[in-house]
Amino acid sequence: MVKSMETKKPEPAKPQGLSEPPEIGASALPAGTYNGQVVLVTGGGSGLGKAIATEFARLGAKVAVASRKQEHLDAGLAALEEAGCEASHVVACDIRDADQITAAFNEIAEHLGEVDVLINNAAANFPVPAEEMSPNAWRTVVDITLNGTFLCAREFARRHIAAGTPGAIVNIGASYAWTGGPGFAHSAAAKAGVKNMTETLAVEWSPYGISVNGLVPGLFPHEDMTADIRSSLDRTNEKDPCQPALRVGRLRELGWAATFLASPYARFISGHTLVVDGANWQRRNLTMPAVVTVREQMGRGPFLAE
Repeated sequence: MVKSMETKKPEPAKPQGLSEPPEIGASALPAGTYNGQVVLVTGGGSGLGKAIATEFARLGAKVAVASRKQEHLDAGLAALEEAGCEASHVVACDIRDADQITAAFNEIAEHLGEVDVLINNAAANFPVPAEEMSPNAWRTVVDITLNGTFLCAREFARRHIAAGTPGAIVNIGASYAWTGGPGFAHSAAAKAGVKNMTETLAVEWSPYGISVNGLVPGLFPHEDMTADIRSSLDRTNEKDPCQPALRVGRLRELGWAATFLASPYARFISGHTLVVDGANWQRRNLTMPAVVTVREQMGRGPFLAE
């Protein structure tokens, strides 16, 4: 009589998450895709905007960077030169001011040519409980993030409509435009406006050959994050396991998405918002955890009315 031998069950595979992207310098589009094209990135001298600007440069674009701060303009120019950008220009501009925007477009046209692609990346944001938010804080964030995005898009479209030339706009959004953003009521409301505006302008301006799309980044840690944003992230340990992808985003991945949306290969895409966050914004818990107030999450004490 032969005894049956027990078979050892294999160890379950550990979750691996989404794989890493190709290395820096790789491209999702053919070399020279943007040869002869002028790309303007607002807020392109720091963080995500700088990463997007340099990716356009690698594809042959002439790149302009707009910012209010000289140190960001200097950093943007240095990054473009490092990426091998053959023609670049930086211009100081407060996008809350329509006259400054017109002057910036004129200056870019003089140095590089008329803008073919507009990346509306400039925005304002900082975490604060809504009950502590000042009226000026609300106005400032909405004015830069929503009004500034519209004013830049308007200036771009007016020039192309008048000239009868095509163009592409990519508005940088945020996932809390759909979900709401506790701790970021001002920014969430403004970004919701940007998303809706993207869809509206796409319908209005597609007949003129102007595509308008949105791009929503997930968690892309970078050296230019403000102290208050960084302090919020620092209170979350082990960020990779907190993402469904089991990793955070790499800056070049956002650059590849932006260059695709504005490219000839995406001509029939307009009015769409592409989320690049490894499915993080769609995550839901089967069993809801206990509620922790925004104040507690920010490490603030009880609210005391003045």
